[in-house]
Amino acid sequence: MAQRQQAKRADSQRTARTILQAAERVLADNPAATMEQVAEAAGVSRTTVHRRFATRDVLLDELATWAARQFAQAVEDSRTETTPPLVALYQVTVNVLRVKTSWSFAMHHAAVNAHPEAARVNAEVRAGCDRLFRRAREAGVLRAGVDLDWARRVYYGLIHEAAQENGDVDVLATRVLDTLLRGVG
Repeated sequence: MAQRQQAKRADSQRTARTILQAAERVLADNPAATMEQVAEAAGVSRTTVHRRFATRDVLLDELATWAARQFAQAVEDSRTETTPPLVALYQVTVNVLRVKTSWSFAMHHAAVNAHPEAARVNAEVRAGCDRLFRRAREAGVLRAGVDLDWARRVYYGLIHEAAQENGDVDVLATRVLDTLLRGVG
């Protein structure tokens, strides 16, 4: 009985993930897309979508939360607390660019609508970024007198701009870090 419930729960999670991935694709192309269009893209019935996400707003909120979690996982996977700062900065940039380019609609929706869970996750990521930037300054990657809050905001802006490009994330990450660490002048 317990195995059957676990299998059912795993199937339900896969279905929800499939719907969220389809919603990202469909809504990135057409932000006004309907639940029916999302269902069609996910290969499930409209009732299946409504069973998992009662309304379009619930779907959008869950999409924002899912993207925020993907974002946080990308940062965590970079091991920013233990990896040398320059390496961690590069890896986190690559990982974040992958998420931002894959989940562009959801990331934008989360930012614009200030979904509470997405905001909480983003605050944790920001705190981790601040710690990484302090470590980078201590290691001499960033100059001693740099305003870390300003540096983080510039870094975020560079990542945002890089995510607008269609290109290899490794190349984009290198461009972001080159601009952050060396400037353009």
